[in-house]
Amino acid sequence: MKYLFISLILIFISNSNIMAQKGKTELTAAEKRVIIDKGTEAPFSGKYYNFKAEGTYVCKQCGNPLYKSSDKFSSNCGWPSFDDEIEGAVIRIPDADGRRTEIVCTKCGAHLGHVFLNEGFTEKNTRHCVNSISLKFIPMEKNREVALFAGGCFWGVEYYMQKQKGVISVISGYMGGVEKNPTYELVCSGTTNYAETVQIVFDPSLTDYETLAKIFFEIHDPTQLNRQGPDRGKQYRSEVFYTNSQQKEIADSLIEILKNKSYDVATKVTPASVFYKSEDYHQDYYQRKGTLPYCHKYTKRF
Repeated sequence: MKYLFISLILIFISNSNIMAQKGKTELTAAEKRVIIDKGTEAPFSGKYYNFKAEGTYVCKQCGNPLYKSSDKFSSNCGWPSFDDEIEGAVIRIPDADGRRTEIVCTKCGAHLGHVFLNEGFTEKNTRHCVNSISLKFIPMEKNREVALFAGGCFWGVEYYMQKQKGVISVISGYMGGVEKNPTYELVCSGTTNYAETVQIVFDPSLTDYETLAKIFFEIHDPTQLNRQGPDRGKQYRSEVFYTNSQQKEIADSLIEILKNKSYDVATKVTPASVFYKSEDYHQDYYQRKGTLPYCHKYTKRF
């Protein structure tokens, strides 16, 4: 039965290969050695091993989208690591050595690498170990910008920001600390300096940073120090993490306006550092639960 299953997968890949021929890219000898002949590039040598830009990784041979940069993580194994693939993009095949599981592109059958489970690197307990040479990176579109805000529990900030015009995505996570790959439990210990933060990707042709920053100051209480409602601790502080000088100027200007209105603003304005996506159960929390935030509400201040 096992061999029948493998045979069916190979037949499927063969048919996919035929369908994908027209969209294939001409490969170099080095690329063929890995993508066609199932070789492996030397560890720590690939261009995407320590690559951190935002965007999408696609198949080098046919252009099929395979992985999102938000699912990439550091495993120190020598090759790019992802804990999830784009749905339906990758097929797993028992390796010929009988010990590992190969991963190939669903569309053209290109060899990507191997997948390993239960190593404990991330909550998903999955590591797609992929050869850089099998990938091509497509950067985030230029008509997208990023805003990063910390304003108490990220569930509530996420809830309100998801409703704003021009917002493409909102991800809950952590920023401001020094430890790599922080967990919720570690952040809650109050020893890491991380703040619960939301990463907002927006289309600047539909909204702008100032509009979103104003919303940020109106959906939480910027006068509270290291807390928000019933949530207490430095991880619940109010903070704007800016990515450029223009964002800093806007944040400082809005804070000055609030101070002139007699608000004792506690919000910090800090250069953005590494953003770590939080565990899956924190994402889209109120959307999945079907309830309203318990410590955030809209209050007009501008």
